[in-house]
Amino acid sequence: MNIREASVALAKRSGRAMIVAGGTMVHGLAARGLLGNIKTLIDLQNLGLSYVKSDPKGFRIGAMTTFDEVLNYKPVSKDIAYGALIDAVNLPPAQIRNMATLGGSVCSSTPFFDVPIALMALDADVRAKTSRRQRLIPLNRFFISSFETALKAGEIATEVILRKFPSRTASSLLKLETNANDLAILNVGTRITLDKQSRCIESRIVVGGGVGPVPVNSPSAERKLRRRVLDEDTISEASEATLEDVDPVSDFRGSADYRRAMCKVMTKRALKKALARVRGGM
Repeated sequence: MNIREASVALAKRSGRAMIVAGGTMVHGLAARGLLGNIKTLIDLQNLGLSYVKSDPKGFRIGAMTTFDEVLNYKPVSKDIAYGALIDAVNLPPAQIRNMATLGGSVCSSTPFFDVPIALMALDADVRAKTSRRQRLIPLNRFFISSFETALKAGEIATEVILRKFPSRTASSLLKLETNANDLAILNVGTRITLDKQSRCIESRIVVGGGVGPVPVNSPSAERKLRRRVLDEDTISEASEATLEDVDPVSDFRGSADYRRAMCKVMTKRALKKALARVRGGM
């Protein structure tokens, strides 16, 4: 089977077929009765979608690339600009890292996952293909709702595209969880770029977990960082400003009030982590 054949099979069985990447979510979905209409699983393992490639504009990561393969690709794992992604893929235990794929994590459209938060902080794009066409979808427009993406009938996500960043750029991801195998109560991805005067000239702050059906970008927080030195007061102001953009929910992992309080704390810590990386790399 090739991409064209997989796309045709997916389109013909619209609503009754599901793409399988690493397969780490299948049991969980089935156990919750969410696969009742699925009659066909389409396996992408032999389509050549496991790779990390460098090009002049950045990196292209195949949808079937496992977390562990990303960790072991040193041009990405040793670059502090992509620290958020490395933080995210390094969180699960080895069994998951060896099976879970970047494409599967993104296309699950689960706001409690960590990799989508990290990739949004990195302004990643998703390349989607059908039997006849392809297009790039910015990740900040990819997630529609929980378990729902912008992919159209027959479209298959084939790779994630990361752009190159200026020097003095670093990113980070932090996750609040109950245990090492739990989904996030809250997760925060940050990215900052500093100029020669140590002022922030570009930033991205993304919050996931129980703050809505999709990850939330915080432009209010980013405005607080713009053209400012990231001292304690500036970071505190930005962390407080994230509350203008999120609407936490209450569930069995934590209350909305708890998530609001921790949103400020986690954003502050994630920004400080990214800042420490920039300073360490100067």
